Amino acid sequence: MRRVSRTVLVAAVLAASLSACNRNGGGPAQQVPEVGVVTIQPQKAELEVELPGRTSPYAVSQVRPQVNGILQARLFKEGGKVTAGQPLYQIDPKPYQAEYDNAAATLAAAKAKADRYAALVKQNAVAPQDYDDARAAYKQAAANTETARINLGYTRVTAPISGVIGRSLVTQGALVTANQADPLTTIQTLDPIYVDINQSSDELVSLKRALGSGQVSRDAPQTARATLTFGDGTDYNHDGTFEFSEVTVDQTTGAVTLRARFPNPDGLLLPGMYVRAKIIEGIDNNALLAPQRGVSRDERGQPTALIVDEKGIVRLRVLKVSRTVGSNWLVTDGLKAGDRLIVEGMQNARPDAPAHAVPAGSKPAPSPQGH
Repeated sequence: MRRVSRTVLVAAVLAASLSACNRNGGGPAQQVPEVGVVTIQPQKAELEVELPGRTSPYAVSQVRPQVNGILQARLFKEGGKVTAGQPLYQIDPKPYQAEYDNAAATLAAAKAKADRYAALVKQNAVAPQDYDDARAAYKQAAANTETARINLGYTRVTAPISGVIGRSLVTQGALVTANQADPLTTIQTLDPIYVDINQSSDELVSLKRALGSGQVSRDAPQTARATLTFGDGTDYNHDGTFEFSEVTVDQTTGAVTLRARFPNPDGLLLPGMYVRAKIIEGIDNNALLAPQRGVSRDERGQPTALIVDEKGIVRLRVLKVSRTVGSNWLVTDGLKAGDRLIVEGMQNARPDAPAHAVPAGSKPAPSPQGH
């Protein structure tokens, strides 16, 4: 009997001890989870879009002869830089020099005759018609001389624009003809250089609607800034300027071509290169930005977020997002100003269950110690 009484006494003591611990908060009662939140507030955001593009020359000129003749010399270094007006080729000038000399001699004779008839007509020594004929012959000789002079000048083929010149497609001794189909060479202006970018027409229409409604503002397109990234992921260290967008949609791709201009002092950008361009399309002065770490996807792929309402209850929200802005999503529906978005401790939060919201990044409170 003593052994049984002693067992009963021990059990009673343990029960009393557990009861005291429960009263002091050390029992298995479930704790309200603590979550870190950010308060959603309207803010100014630059709307940036990243699109594929290809480089194209700022200017292109195919050099062709304007007179016939035998090519005597090439006067430039292939692949080098040339300036407008720089001599590129020399065509044999002798036939054109002879034409010019003959025209100049005819002009001198016509001028002398016209001057002599001018004096005689004042004395009524020649008929006025003869004087008029002499004056006409003089003007015709002057025109022929000017034509001969121009053709003689065309025997020296010069660069029409400044830029980088390609390889020569003809050699010394070749016969060239005026305005022939094949160019002698090609010059491309590469500083500055264009980048042609393709943007979905649907995205462009959406942007124009936002601009029209006043939700998004934008400065003049010529001042919009653009940046480039190479195919290997490295950034181009010069900013560009948005120039214009086409007014026609490509029927095969459904895209509109945008054009930006970039400085190219080091010649890193070459025509035909694939790049990715970022363009600041506009500014949303009342953007609702949700950190990406606070947005997940449901089984249907819809973006969702958890917030803590004014009663301290976790609520699930289905969002609509239009684009990323830095490390945030631009939310168009599902959140409003003042919502407390959970970005820390999401694994402990359950929809329609209570949670203790603290500012994200704050030091977590120490957990209570059990007895």
